[in-house]
Amino acid sequence: MSDDGPERQATFGTDGSLETDTTPEATGENDFGERKAENETDGGYSRYAVSSLLQKAVRRSDEEVAAWAAWELARSGYAWNLWDRLNLYVVEDLRAGSEVALTVERYEALATERWEPDGWRGRLCAVHAALATARARSTREAANADAYFSAVAEERAKARERGEEPDRDFPAGDLEAGGRFDVALDGHTGEGAERDRGTRFFKTRGARVGPEGEDERSARWQRLAMSLDDDVDYSAAELEHAVAPVDPDDPWTEPAEIDGSEDDENDGDGEDGSGDIGDGDDASTDGDATPDGSLTDFSG
Repeated sequence: MSDDGPERQATFGTDGSLETDTTPEATGENDFGERKAENETDGGYSRYAVSSLLQKAVRRSDEEVAAWAAWELARSGYAWNLWDRLNLYVVEDLRAGSEVALTVERYEALATERWEPDGWRGRLCAVHAALATARARSTREAANADAYFSAVAEERAKARERGEEPDRDFPAGDLEAGGRFDVALDGHTGEGAERDRGTRFFKTRGARVGPEGEDERSARWQRLAMSLDDDVDYSAAELEHAVAPVDPDDPWTEPAEIDGSEDDENDGDGEDGSGDIGDGDDASTDGDATPDGSLTDFSG
């Protein structure tokens, strides 16, 4: 488990005893009229135990336990610990893209900047934030990815030292031209620049999007922009391929040819094999883009 942040991190003294920075709000008496010990909550619990319980409750989607743990930390003067933990749980235990991150941030701002963190309104914010995280989709995907990639990095390094191939490699492998991720090596990279992979390559291959594809409006804009390009003449097939969704089962493979002609990978114009991928007719004469961005069908 991570530490409690740079300002109030627990440390151990030379004699092995735990040294902490207990804020004034966290001192005083517990619910039983006894003076609180270091890191003790008002209910008589260790704040470390309550904080850990909060994380496990969020992870296991136990709303009641999460709400109580957050309330206990907030009312006991450990709101700083609570909000630090909740923000960590958002990235450690929830599905990527969850809007709960913004929700927690807003509740924290209300509880700590507008109201008193351990007051009634501050406690309500704590409960709301805990409930929001507990109700969100739980997953350890980011933490699992970090652990897996770190283990692979170590394995690759050991394999290189032995002069062997690693048992496990990164998803990108060697990331070299001609490999699975060849399309990533466009003009924005050294390898792509060496191969003259400029605007044509990027527009027709590198800028394609996921299996859902571009929506109708975006596709129209892209076709129009490419058709109006004064430097590159695109064939009808190139215009269509540029906005076609990638294959969900094989999102990285690009055809060696578009419109039946070899892709020469560069962006020159003319009849010298300069990358005008097509059958000799460019977008201005074969399948021209109309003012509304659609393609005129000359097949009839």
